[in-house]
Amino acid sequence: MGSHNHDSDDVKLFKDMKELAPTEFKAWLDLDKIVGREDGKIPRKYRELIALAVAHVTQCVYCIDAHAKGAKKAGATREEVVETTFLAAALRAGGAAAHGTLALKLYDRA
Repeated sequence: MGSHNHDSDDVKLFKDMKELAPTEFKAWLDLDKIVGREDGKIPRKYRELIALAVAHVTQCVYCIDAHAKGAKKAGATREEVVETTFLAAALRAGGAAAHGTLALKLYDRA
């Protein structure tokens, strides 16, 4: 059996992280709660879809899990989730292309 770097049971380690760095853990948790705001100018469904796109770009499997479920609960369709995925992919590719211009500039300066 091959090894892998993440497992759904890994989230149980958040309890240890909370005990090891309680102030930082609370700050992170409070920051994460802004996605779930119901009283913001951006509706909850769009907050979840934005968070899902960011999760794809940052490649956080646990965030993808949480925000795919959150998007569904907030009324997002399967089509919206897939479009969100491809929007994230396009922006990530755009970032690589933009950094490609930097690489070319630095190459030319060398």
